[in-house]
Amino acid sequence: MNNYKLIIQYDGARYKGWQRLGDSDSTIQGKIEHVLSEMLQKPIEITGCSRTDAGVHAYYQVANFRAADDIHEQEIKRYLNRYLPQDISILGVERVPERFHARLAAKAKTYLYQIHNEAHGNPFLRRYSMHIEKQLDLEAMRKAAGYFLGSHDFTAFSNARSKTKSMVRLIHSIDITKNDGLVQIRIRGNGFLHNMVRRMVGVLILAGLNEMEPDSVPALLSDRRRSGVGITAEACGLILESIEY
Repeated sequence: MNNYKLIIQYDGARYKGWQRLGDSDSTIQGKIEHVLSEMLQKPIEITGCSRTDAGVHAYYQVANFRAADDIHEQEIKRYLNRYLPQDISILGVERVPERFHARLAAKAKTYLYQIHNEAHGNPFLRRYSMHIEKQLDLEAMRKAAGYFLGSHDFTAFSNARSKTKSMVRLIHSIDITKNDGLVQIRIRGNGFLHNMVRRMVGVLILAGLNEMEPDSVPALLSDRRRSGVGITAEACGLILESIEY
């Protein structure tokens, strides 16, 4: 049995997320599986590293699939890129050891969140950023971000759909920069719960708008009540930027 690793890039604006849905093929996983199954003339299931939500994008997503057929990597790449929609691209195909698992083998992931922080909207950024008119206080955001670093129970920052044994995650770094009105928040960690990044960014936004004190983050983490977290940032601004193995 051959094990193939896919490196995938996509614009998630018109999809219902990564994960295949039983009643719809409007997912990234569903589209790729359909084309692979057509190519190999048998049902193919792929395993993705991150189950990105509806509307979320990826610069670098990783998946793997197994097939008895011995097919050259470049042939798979060419076929997928020929028949997939133009908003999904296969950057690379690699034959990997049998034990490789796209999700379980990942050591760290980095998500990028973009905020267009100007008084007026930008039609060229609207699909890839959240628009906030009021100027954000970046220092307040950075102070709030500091409380997320390290290992914490992120129950309060997850969605009820998160079905994992442990809600503890390790955040390695959070970097917040601004250039030409675009605020970029990069969050690197060993893993993320459902909606976790968007809810973390929501808290950072409230701190940046001076609508909450940065020092209140530890209480939100320890309280573990999902209702205590104010807003969930819009999906359009979230991008899976990199995965480390």
